[in-house]
Parts: sequence; C-alpha cells; structure tokens
Amino acid sequence: MKKQISLLALLCATSGVYAESAPKNVIYMIGDGMGPAYTTAYRYFKDDPATKEIEGTVFDTILKGMAHTYPDDHTYVTDSAAGATALSSGHKSYNGAIAVDTDKKSVKTMLEIAKERSMTTALIATSQINHATPASFAAHNESRNNYDDIANDYIDNKIVGKLPVDLMLGGGTQYFIRDDRNLVDEFKAAGYQYGDDIKNLGQITKIPAIGLYAPKGLPFALDENPTRLTQLTSKALNLLDDQNKNGFFVMIEGSQIDWCGHANDIACAMAEMDDFAKSIEQAKAYVDKNKDTILVITADHSTGGLTLGAHGQYKWETDVVKGVKATAGKLTQLLLDADDLKPVWTANTNIEFTTENQIKLEQAKKMGEKALNLAVKSIISDASFTGWTTGGHTAVDVQVFAYGKGSEQFIGSQNNTDIADKLIGFIEK
Repeated sequence: MKKQISLLALLCATSGVYAESAPKNVIYMIGDGMGPAYTTAYRYFKDDPATKEIEGTVFDTILKGMAHTYPDDHTYVTDSAAGATALSSGHKSYNGAIAVDTDKKSVKTMLEIAKERSMTTALIATSQINHATPASFAAHNESRNNYDDIANDYIDNKIVGKLPVDLMLGGGTQYFIRDDRNLVDEFKAAGYQYGDDIKNLGQITKIPAIGLYAPKGLPFALDENPTRLTQLTSKALNLLDDQNKNGFFVMIEGSQIDWCGHANDIACAMAEMDDFAKSIEQAKAYVDKNKDTILVITADHSTGGLTLGAHGQYKWETDVVKGVKATAGKLTQLLLDADDLKPVWTANTNIEFTTENQIKLEQAKKMGEKALNLAVKSIISDASFTGWTTGGHTAVDVQVFAYGKGSEQFIGSQNNTDIADKLIGFIEK
C-alpha cells in the first residue's frame, strides 16, 4: 500500500498554513492500547460519587477527533510496531515493522527529521526504551523482537553525524548493558549523562542523557510507583526547556496501558491511565506557558476489547476497581505464597471473600500460577461488571487529542498516517 496523504494535510502544506502556524516544539504522547473504552472508563473511575455530575478528565478537555489504525497487512488489526511506524513516519506497514515499509526499506521518521533540523529529540516510555513504540521513532528493523539490534540503532543510526536521540528515559538495562556490548559506556563516551535510579532523577542534570530504570519495563504503577511516568515527563520537559534554542520533539508513551489490557486487568489499566493522564496535565501546563508548542495525544490501537458493563447488567462498579490495590500478577504471587488466602485477598481488594470465591481461588491455586491468575482476574472483572473480548488488540478507531498551536488541524476523522503527516509538516516548517 502506498503512503496515503490526507487532503487536509495536502491543502495545509500547499496553502502555507504550516509556515504561518507551525509550532516550535512538538510533544507527542501515545497511550499504547488506549482505545475509547479506556478514556471513558477513566472518566467514570475518577468521578466523584458525592456529586450528581460526572466530572470530565483532561482527555475530555482536548478531544479533537478519531483515527483509523489498520496496518498495511492482511488484517484490519494492527500491532504496536506497525501502529507506531504509521504514527512516526506517515507510512503504513506490516505488523512487526519498526520504521520500515512493506519491502523492509527504512522510512524516515519525524524524530529523524527533527534531528536534521537541529531540534532536540527525546523518547520517554514506561516500557523498555527500545520497545516497539519508541523504537519506531529512532530505529529501523524488520522485526520489533530484535531488541539488541534496535538498541544498537540508538547509537549507530547517526543523523547528520549525530546520535538520533538526545534524551531517553525508560527501562531496558538488559538490552543496553550486554556481554557483547555495553551501550551505556558508549553513550557516556559520547557525552551523555546516565542515571539508573528513578528515585534519584537528580542524577541527570542536562541533555544529552539516558536514564534506564529497570531491566525491561518499569514496575506497574499499581504495584510500586503510581506516578513514575508523570515524574519522567516533568523531568524531560524541564530538561528540554533548559536547552531549547531550536525547538524540541519528544515522544512520551504510556506503554503499560497496553500491557494491562493484554492481561485483562482493569485495576492495572486504570492505574496506568491515571499516570498517563497526570503526564498529559504536565504537558498541557507546559503548553500554557509556551504558546509555541503543540501537544498531540493518541493511541496506536485498542487492547483487550474492554467494555464497561457485562453479563447483561446495566452497571459498571468503579468502587470495586478502586478497591483493588495490586495488579493481578502481584496478587497471584501473594496468594501463591500464602497459606491462608483470606487475609491476602481482603488486604488487596474490597471484594467479599465469599465461599464461592474461596473455592474458586483454592481450586485454581492447586492447578498452578496461570489458573490462579485467571481466577483472580475473573473475580475482579465479574464483580466490577468489566468485559473483555480478547487478550490481543482490536481494530476500533482511537481518539485524537490536541492542544496548543496548530491543534485545530487534528479535528475530525483521519488516518493515523495523517497525524504523522501534519506533525512532520510542522517540523519541516
């Protein structure tokens, strides 16, 4: 499939709209797996039950349109790699592709274009920083699973003689410090500061820098640090603002919304949504102080087939979701290690430890970790009337949010490639 360019993007480019309204800075935020049901669920999750009105969230204040997510593959359902390639370059590709087209030839990304124009570039994620979405902005590979090669690209893929990414914050030490190659030492030799403790973000004081805070992805928000992406976002924007002669491009990913969706873990997903929403509020506040900045937020796809209301009942119980204090994975481990399940269950949920639930958990525990994990999630989903249709992705359109200079160009129904085309048009101003 050839690259598709929207009529709106073409008209804007030929009429000089980009030249007149192009922002200096681009903040691009991607909620991995964050389909419309997630932002709706988050609104109800955050609602104050003491008031009759259902309060809006930051998402409601900046909603602009919808985007189509299909890949250039034999399916309508995209994966994160093809989705991110479309969002980074304006090119549709096959599932698994990291900034390459269907012929496996490299396609130029907006981060690379920004670097060519001497803008400061940054990638922030709660996954490993060489995971599919961030990778599709700064690397080129036929497979998202080639993690070591993708990490190598971050230092080998020179653009106008420079490293592609000036600031990287996320996880992934096992891919950057390997027996065959220590990329962290290479980054240090290239003048990068390095930090490895998210509790001490002060280790990094200037750009260029790389911060790797977990072997792979960071711990889930619900299990350990509920605002780790918010903290990384704040740190990144402060650093970028300090070094902003020629403008900056930053991609910030709420990576683990997707991981919770794959797990069909609603409490996990809402904790990730909360961290992502607070990160958006940080970015929105930056735009308020810097009017020459555009903030665009979207998703690569939706995950899990999340529905609010299940089993023929017209309700979705947010109190149940709010009462869960650990991810299903962590709760499963706690139950596996416990002789008495009731204290663990009641300490981590507000769901009654009924005889039925006791029997279900005890029988599942005898069958092993996988069965127990499924039982935990089943009880939570049933009690909250949360529905799931899959452990994979779905093909539904996703929402597009925008704020700041040029945000009006993202109104309406559009292809995911249109989002990239418009942002590239800004960068190429």
